[in-house]
Amino acid sequence: MLKAVLFDMDGVIVDSEPLHHKAYEKMFEEFDITVSTELYASFTGKATLSICEQICNEFNLETSPELLVASKRKHFIPLFENDTDFCLLEGVLELIKNYHQNGITLIVASSASMENINRIFKRFDLDQYFKAKLSGADLKESKPHPEIFINAAKASGCSVSECMVIEDSTNGILAAKAAGIYCVGYNSLHSKSQDYSQADLVIQEFSEITYAKICSLFYKLKRVNRYEKTIGLI
Repeated sequence: MLKAVLFDMDGVIVDSEPLHHKAYEKMFEEFDITVSTELYASFTGKATLSICEQICNEFNLETSPELLVASKRKHFIPLFENDTDFCLLEGVLELIKNYHQNGITLIVASSASMENINRIFKRFDLDQYFKAKLSGADLKESKPHPEIFINAAKASGCSVSECMVIEDSTNGILAAKAAGIYCVGYNSLHSKSQDYSQADLVIQEFSEITYAKICSLFYKLKRVNRYEKTIGLI
């Protein structure tokens, strides 16, 4: 039975990637480095510190990853505050309300800093729906490591078999699967160069996973698992 949904934030609740991209570009310019499209795509879903450590190693920078993080965040804040068109992704607020009204525990598990998570939650008044918020920036490991989703499941008070993750990135999907959690891959227009092959279900619209629809799916999966256990397949 589904009891908790663990949301990624960037690419699922909001699309702040264009703002992050602009902030990273300003940081790259500041440190005189050129990052390829392929390398940048590999950053998706990772915490900022992990990305900056990767950049330092890739370009043999003598500066510390922490200085790159500070530079990127310095550029991001004014971009966020001055973008009046920045909004929630289509259909996600309706989905959040739908789950909340049906008693589903909601957790956000994002690679973004807690400062940025709080900034977005305050702007769109989302705290009323979520039990907890977890930032990958506060953890030892970054996605695709499962640490953030293991902790998110614990924060929900539910077992991993009662949880579902909604992710838009390759790294996030791999993290969810490594944590043993059913994962929905959100393949939206905003998601680029991501691999959804490991997701249990791939959607393009949030209306595909309303409470009634996803609970029906979980019920069917539970029956299949019982049958496979009975005949010794699992």
